Amino acid sequence: MAAPLIDLQALTRSYGSRRGVEAVDLQVPEGVLFGFLGPNGAGKTTAIRVLLGLLRPTFGTARIMGLDCWHASARIKADVGYVPGDLRLYPWLTGESALRLVGAVRRRDVMKGGRELAQQFDLDLKVRVRDMSKGMRQKVGLIIAMAHDPRLLILDEPTSGLDPLMQDLFRDLLRERCARGRTVFFSSHSLGEVEQLCDRLAIVREGRIVADASLADLRAKAGHEVTMRFRDAAAAEREPPAFLKGLVRNGLTWTAMLDGPPDPLIRWLAMLPPLTIDVLTIGRPDLEALFRRYYMPSDAAAKKDNP
Repeated sequence: MAAPLIDLQALTRSYGSRRGVEAVDLQVPEGVLFGFLGPNGAGKTTAIRVLLGLLRPTFGTARIMGLDCWHASARIKADVGYVPGDLRLYPWLTGESALRLVGAVRRRDVMKGGRELAQQFDLDLKVRVRDMSKGMRQKVGLIIAMAHDPRLLILDEPTSGLDPLMQDLFRDLLRERCARGRTVFFSSHSLGEVEQLCDRLAIVREGRIVADASLADLRAKAGHEVTMRFRDAAAAEREPPAFLKGLVRNGLTWTAMLDGPPDPLIRWLAMLPPLTIDVLTIGRPDLEALFRRYYMPSDAAAKKDNP
């Protein structure tokens, strides 16, 4: 098997007594759109900074293209594009001068690729940053990151400020690049965006990887999401069966994950009085439901159910 493009082994980075990431094992193959999910403070930004050689691991290793991210940072950056979540640009820059500056740093001509991307993004490269909207500044950041056609793109909330049409265009560009063997490491709070775009994903919680699989595999392992709406309040207040996990009540509606095969649910439903339930749906969970499951374990759901 080919070596992974990104390879984290027991990666730990702490800030004194405060944890950033802890004992992270993660392998990202080449040519995939890889989603990296987690709320603020989960450890996503720390992991990205280690990958970029901006932070040194406290323990463990981080490699890109087989190279150590700390010791070979300059070599790695030559073939990496990066868009930070808090993109900042000098106000006196124009798109053209930003490209010339980046080209000088990279020691390669990026103007041709930059102009092609600017045309696709409908961006005037002569406008100064101080006169740009947030969406225009985000386009400049994306163009700078992609103009040299890097082998790896590391993107942290990359569509922030882009309108829906530009977001669609950008996703198409990422898919086209991955089809040519490029790799995208995509960190986002937009679960719907990751669900549309990514082949595989990892979920980080409190500095640790709690899931790492394709979306289809995660859904299969998670079982089924059950939603049922009762006809009256008395019926909706009944005691739930044990096989419904992470139950959330919202008025007359229950939403929960089915633990195990559907047979117990079918038997339980058959024992209810006629016309107790108005609507029943059973299906594989979407990414938002999977994400909630990792961040709202059953005990927390129970507290929400019974405050």
